[in-house]
Order: sequence, then C-alpha cells, then structure tokens
Amino acid sequence: MTSPGSKKVVTTDDGSEKKVSGNLGKVSFSGDLNHSGSHSGSHSRSSSSAGGGEGGTFEYFGWVYHLGVNKIGHEYCNLRFLFIRGKYVEMYKRDPHENPDIKPIRRGVIGPTMVIEELGRRKVNHGDVYVIRFYNRLDESRKGEIACATAGEALKWVEAFEEAKQQAEYALSRGGSTRTKLSMEANIDLEGHRPRVRRYAYGLKKLIRIGQGPESLLRQSSTLVNDVRGDGFYEGGDNGDAIEAHEWKCVRTINGVRIFEDVANFKAGRGVLVKAVAVVEASADTVFEVLLNIDKHQRYEWDAVTGDSEKIDSYEGHYDVIYCIYDPKYLSRIFCRWQSKRDFVFSRQWVRGQDGTYTILQFPAVHKKRPAKSGYRRTEITPSTWEIKSLKKRSDAETPSCLVTHMLEIHSKRWCKWKRTSYSKFEKTIPYALLLQVAGLKEYIGANPAFKYETSATVVQSKFQDVPNGEYVDEEMEEQFYDATDSSSGEEDEEESDDDDENQDNKEIKVKLKNVSWAIASLSLKRPKAPGASNVLDASVDPVSIDPSQFQGSLRKGNGDKDSNCWNSPSGMGFMIRGKTYLKDNAKVMGGQPLLTLISVDWFKVDSAVDNIALHPKCLIQSEPGKKLPFILVINLQVPAKPNYCLVLYYAADRPVNKTSSLGKFVDGSDSYRDARFKLIPSIVQGYWMVKRAVGTKACLLGKAVTCKYLRQDNFLEIDVDIGSSAVARSVIGLVLGYVTSLIVDLAILIEGKEESDLPEYILGTVRLNRIELDSAVSFEE
Repeated sequence: MTSPGSKKVVTTDDGSEKKVSGNLGKVSFSGDLNHSGSHSGSHSRSSSSAGGGEGGTFEYFGWVYHLGVNKIGHEYCNLRFLFIRGKYVEMYKRDPHENPDIKPIRRGVIGPTMVIEELGRRKVNHGDVYVIRFYNRLDESRKGEIACATAGEALKWVEAFEEAKQQAEYALSRGGSTRTKLSMEANIDLEGHRPRVRRYAYGLKKLIRIGQGPESLLRQSSTLVNDVRGDGFYEGGDNGDAIEAHEWKCVRTINGVRIFEDVANFKAGRGVLVKAVAVVEASADTVFEVLLNIDKHQRYEWDAVTGDSEKIDSYEGHYDVIYCIYDPKYLSRIFCRWQSKRDFVFSRQWVRGQDGTYTILQFPAVHKKRPAKSGYRRTEITPSTWEIKSLKKRSDAETPSCLVTHMLEIHSKRWCKWKRTSYSKFEKTIPYALLLQVAGLKEYIGANPAFKYETSATVVQSKFQDVPNGEYVDEEMEEQFYDATDSSSGEEDEEESDDDDENQDNKEIKVKLKNVSWAIASLSLKRPKAPGASNVLDASVDPVSIDPSQFQGSLRKGNGDKDSNCWNSPSGMGFMIRGKTYLKDNAKVMGGQPLLTLISVDWFKVDSAVDNIALHPKCLIQSEPGKKLPFILVINLQVPAKPNYCLVLYYAADRPVNKTSSLGKFVDGSDSYRDARFKLIPSIVQGYWMVKRAVGTKACLLGKAVTCKYLRQDNFLEIDVDIGSSAVARSVIGLVLGYVTSLIVDLAILIEGKEESDLPEYILGTVRLNRIELDSAVSFEE
C-alpha cells in the first residue's frame, strides 16, 4: 500500500477530503477461528473457556473503508468502524468502545443468501485498497462494498462474514420464529459442521478485534499471520498436492539468498529455469504489499531494476500493467556512460491461494499508452514469478516470517559460464538483477523494524450487557446489512433501506429415484479399491458392468500422451491426499486408483453458462445405458471466455453409494456441507512453466473459491462450477486458455476429509486433458 509515514486521502462525512497517515483499515484477529469451514490462511487461536456460558456468539470488529455512491451520484470512501455480532452487523462512525453512547448508522443481518466476493485491488482517491463486495444472490441489485488496506486483511473480513453465516445456520438449528425460518435458505444444515462449532456456540461471547484503530495508523505493518489453515492444522513443507518433476540444484549463494537451477528442465531441453530463494522476517501480507508498491522512494531502497515505475492500466483488481525506466549503468560498473537509458512495460497478475500463498506473475507487455520514445531503448523484461509462503511460527512471541521465491527462465548461454566462474557478462543482464531482487527485498525489510511489527492478539470475554450498544436487532427484522440504514442517520452518502429479504420455505432435500433399473442389471465385475474407499459403495449389491463404449461424448478418448485434443483417465498416483493420521501429523499419502470411472467428456461452446445439463434429453444421463448405472457424478466446469465453454465430466459408480459414507453424506447433504468439502487438485503435467506456477499444485475447495450449484435427482448428482464467479479464477483461466493447445492438464476430484472417520481421503475421479483445441468445442443445443 503505502510507505511508512505516507498519506492517504479519505472523504469525511461532510464530503471534504483529508489526509490520514499510514495504513488505514488495518485488521487483526484474535479468538477461536477453528470451525468446519476451510478458510485457508487464517490465524487460529483457541480459548479454554469456550465451553462455558449460554447463548454466546462471536464478535468481530475493526476499521474498514465503506465504498458507495450517494444520492447525487458522487462516489464516497468513508472510514467506518464495523461490528459483526453473530449474524448481525453494525456500522459506526466512531469506535463504540471509546464512545459508549454512539448509535450505529447501519445495522442488519448477514443472511444465508449473502454472497461474499473479493474484487482485488482498486484505486480509491489516491491510494490502492482491496475491495470486498457482498450481495443477495436472490437479488443482485441489493449489494454493498467495503475495502481494506491489504489483501490479507480483506481475507480476514471474508472469513468473519462466513463465520456469521454459520451463526445464522446455528440460529436456525435452535428454532426461532416462523418468519425467521422462512427467511432462511432450504439448504442450510448444521450437520455439515464439526462438533466444535456447536461447542463454541454455547460459550461466552468472544470479542475478536480486527485492527488497532486510528492510533496505530502511523505504523506501516501487517498484524496478520497466515501460517495456519482455517481448519486449524499446519500445512507442512513447501510442496503442493500434485507431484511435480523438478530437480532443483543450488548453484550459488549471494547475500544469504540461494540461487537454484532446475536441472531436470535443462536436461529436457526446455531452457534454463532458475530461482532465488530466501527467508524474509515479515508476514506474507507485508512482503506482498512491498512487492506491489511501485513508489520509487521505497523501490530505490531494494530494487535495482524497477525503481521508476508507473501504473498505466488495471483490470479486475488482480491484474495491472506497469511502465518502468532504469539506468543500466547501475547494474554494472563496466557499462559505458554514453549507453542509452532503457525502459520496459510488463504486466502483473496476482492470486492468493486458499493456503495463504501469494503468487505474482510478471510478463513482458505492450501498451498503447506507452509506445517507444526517443532516447530510450525498449527492453523486453524476462517473464518471472514471485511466490510468498508464510512459515509456521513456533510461538506467538516469534517474529513472523515467510519464504520468498523469485523464479524466471533464462535462454542465455552466459548462465552456464557464470556457474563455472565467479564472474561473467551475465552479471550485467536484467535476469541477474531480477534474481538479486530477493536479496534486496530481504535486506530492506530486515533493516526496517516496522515491517516486523505484529501486535499481540488477545481474547476478551464479555457478557452481552458489557458490550457498548450490545442490543441485537430483533430477529423478526431480517434486513440485509448492505441496504439496512438506521432511520436516525441523516447522511446523504448512505443508501436508503429496502424491504425485507424474500421469504423462502425451508424444505427438506428430496431425492427422486425414478431410474432404478440398475438394481436388476447387476453383473459380476470387480475393480481395485482406492485407498480409504472401503465401504463407500454398497458392498451388499453386486457391481454392474460399466462399458464406456456405450457413452460417447463430444470430446474423444485419447490413445496416450502424444495424442491431442482428447482425454484420458490417469491413476491417482500423481496426487498427494490426506492420510489416516492427517489430523495429528498432517501426513499425506499418494493417491490410488479412482473410486469412480470416467465414462465420457463433453466439450461444449455456449453463449452463456448452462446449468442442469444432466436434465437435457440428449444427455447420456437420460439414455437407457445411463439409467442403468447405480450412480453418476456430473462435473460441469463453466469456463468464461469469448465464447463461453462447458467442460462436462461424467463419472460412474458400479454400485450404489453407501449413504453413511463420506460420499453418501456429500451426495445427499446440504449445499453448505458440499461447499465445505468439494475439493479439486490441479496439475499441469506438460506446458509453459509460467502457467504451471499460476495454476499451482495445491488443492482447492471449489465451493469456497467459486460459486457451485448442485442438482441431486434420480441416480446422479450434478455440480455446476461457475469459474467466472471469481475475478481471480477468471484471471487464471484466461492465462490457461492462451496456452491450452500446448498443455497436458491433470485434475483430481475428491471430498475433503475433516473428521477422523472421513480419513484417509480417496480420489473420486481423475481426468487428463491433452492439448485441448478451443475450436473443437461443439455448440450446445438448448
């Protein structure tokens, strides 16, 4: 964001602007965030008194920006104090702890139909903030936005809103008024949550402070630590969940930074892939903000390449274009003074994984706003990636630290000569200067104690009457926070109240079982079981014969990895999944044979995203062979592009699903239960290394990352995955589509094991997509 002592412009209540120092909207968490949702990267602390008391709930509070448009059409950005009490939200002009008589200017509930979306970075007034949008998915016109100073802080607020939705589910499980129940979604079901969710709900109210308030705004530091997963368990090591074929060899150590070469990549004739690695004593959020900050006064202190920088364009909050000028004489003394200055344009694309790891992709670019100009030699910067991963802290008193990796590809012959000798012309090149950025970053942060500062988190226990303005909104008033304005507020920049949420019956999920012909079509056919998959399918029923030749999709099955525009079903050996003892030691094991058989793949071209493909008359689910199968899992990956695409995967079981198994509970469970467990592991087996870094190898809970819709009928479950619902996912998939014809992509689908009874995990199904051609997609017939 901003450098220490820098100023930001904030709009005051009277419409004027004032400058405020430092990092506004700073958030920090304390308290117990250990719940069933997998909010990766959250800092988790527990309270020994969580089991006492009655009717308790969690509270989150801190400073944020409130963004919007007033009645006369002017945009505003107001600093506000936000309170989340259970499922209720209140917004104040000042901290209610310091002003006990102050009343909220907004209040309402976080309803179960609320959708929370991170929109990434946006320039507001004269500074960059990270925006969170929330809206009612039944009525997207009812929406609102808040913003935070850092990406990590935005993630913490998202987790707070998700926690509040869980509180709403808990309130529903306890009963309540008929009107309250009618306003809840039918798919809310508490059984999908871990027992400790119920335990903390009976405890004393936890006050979880988010941020230190205006008195700490002079400090340019992050108070967040992302070394713990949201489910309360550490992720061990630096490895992903898919096995990669790298052979890194350390070739030089400079200023405490190790420089590696990928020997395997070089032997395969794919160029020289190198990386610089160092441990930086600061949180991942802090390092990320330093890297994205293009203020030249800060860059001059550690960056020899991109000192004079200017942002010339920005897209969707996770992608921008930077113009840079540098003087080559600073890279080496041997450069002649008469050598012309150089400039270059590059794009930055960043994502934050569910495990809290940041990835920044940097590509050379061309932009019409910055054509080549006289006196400067236009240079094409080397493509590179930054990865920032938080390291586990041994104690709360220990300084946070993270592992910073800068990776790039080099095509110069000077690299091999530089490895053999202590000096070569490689030291005059931009790639060398890029590698040394890690050393500069490490020394710069190490020399500035403010970057290491982290406030100690505390847990405050309080009764309801101890909280200023602690009265809750009446449960009969089920207003959404984003459009609930207090009647006493006379601000012009606050939206007016709308009507209550639409009521919706809380109907139980009913499964139609019309196609039961599979029960009389059983034949003797044994398949090897996947590890941990025992008793998932009903062993009392004889397996049916699955003949994939009866199911012809629009994308053909391939004849090996050398084939193109086709699919295959690899084993699960290339994926690492949670073992039986994962809850105790985080141990992962190699995946085995998939439980379900991939019988067909469709590759459709559509005008807009299509749901419920399984109900289409021409879908294989509706065919006679499809009706004879005990169970079919349909995964509909909706790919945003021009035009849009649908990749539909059909997985079949040879026996009916055991309803008491993890798969059975997933198939017939609520949508919230499914969202918390539907997991996908990606792996780029072959392709451009930058795409590999963008996609990564970490497992992703799709229900938490993007919008998923579920259709359970007859003998199938369809999952419609809207990849375009997330700006980050859109950004990554756009990069993948640009190289898709040269990629071999493996995907593994599984259910995340959160309880000991669900472990070890097992792979439901896999697919390998071999160099897919976009033009081969078949138009979908409505």
